[in-house]
Amino acid sequence: MRIVYMGTPEFAVPGLRELIRHHEVVAVCTQPDRPAGRGHKLTPSPVKVVAEEHGIDVLQPVSLRIRKGESNDEVKKYRARLKDYGADIFVVAAYGLILPKAVLEIAPLGSVNIHASLLPKYRGASPIHVALLNGDAETGVTIMHMDVGIDTGDMILKKTLEIFPDERFLSLHDRVAALGGECIVEALALLENGTADRVAQDDGASCYAPMIKKSDGHIDWSMYTAQIINRLRAFDSWPGVFFVYKGAVMKVWGIDAAEGVAGALPGTILSADAVGGLVIATGDGAARITEIQPSGKKRMLTRDYLRGARMEVGVRVEYMTT
Repeated sequence: MRIVYMGTPEFAVPGLRELIRHHEVVAVCTQPDRPAGRGHKLTPSPVKVVAEEHGIDVLQPVSLRIRKGESNDEVKKYRARLKDYGADIFVVAAYGLILPKAVLEIAPLGSVNIHASLLPKYRGASPIHVALLNGDAETGVTIMHMDVGIDTGDMILKKTLEIFPDERFLSLHDRVAALGGECIVEALALLENGTADRVAQDDGASCYAPMIKKSDGHIDWSMYTAQIINRLRAFDSWPGVFFVYKGAVMKVWGIDAAEGVAGALPGTILSADAVGGLVIATGDGAARITEIQPSGKKRMLTRDYLRGARMEVGVRVEYMTT
C-alpha cells in the first residue's frame, strides 16, 4: 500500500519503521523542528530523522486547518501536496496536530490511528501516563479509523499488553510503541484484503487522558501511598515528582510504602535520618523516600543525603491539595 505517515515523537518511530519494511511510505508529515537543549538549537522530530534516513519526503506544516479570515495559502499548498502523493491511506501516530475532516478523507481508505490504549478507555493525549497513574494491570494498542472526534473512531484491531507491577513510564512507553508497530502492519493487511472489522466504541465506557503538565508532578501527600508511588511511575520521564521543603524543591526518584503514625497530618516528616530514612505521612499511612535530588544537586540515595543534610521531624512539607 502507498502510505502517508503522520507522527512526531519517539512513540511514532516503531510504526514508521514497520511500515517502511512492509509498505511504500511515500511521505511523512511531522511537526516543525523545535528548539532543544541548552543552546536551543532547532532539532528535527524523531520521525523526521527516520524518514530522512530512508529518503522519504518530509512535510512540516504548522497547521492543516482552513481558518476563516486568513489567506490559508500555506495550508492549501500542503493539502494539495498530500493529494498528489496518491496514497491509499494515511496512518497517524501521536502527530500533535488536529486533522480536519477534509484531510482525513484525502486517501481512498481514509486515515487510521495507532492509539496507545485499549479504547474506549483513555482517549486523549496521555493514555500511557494515565494507565500507570491508575495502577492498571494492563494496557495495549488500538488501531482505529479516524473521525473528527478525539479518539472516537471505529476500531479495527486491539491488542493487550501486561503492565509489570513496578514498571515506569519509559519502559512501558517503549513496549507499547513496539506493539503499535506490529498492530498497524496487521491492521493494514486486514484492510487490504477486506476482512477488517469496524467496531463502534462505547462512548459511555470512555475515559479522558489529558495532557500532562509540569505541576502534575507536585506530590499531594493527602493521596494514598499507592497513588503517590503510581505518580512516580507515571512521571518518571517527565515532569518527575517533587515536593517543597522550606522553599527548596526536592525531586523524588524512589518511594516505598512505610508505616504511618496515628494522627499525623499528610505531608508531616515522621523520620529524617540515615538509619530510618526520610518518611513522610500520607493520606493512608506513610511513604519512605529512598532516592532524592535536591534542587541544583545530583540524584542520590536519601540516606546518603541525610548524612550531610538536616530535615526536621514534625515539619510539614508543602504540597498541593486536591
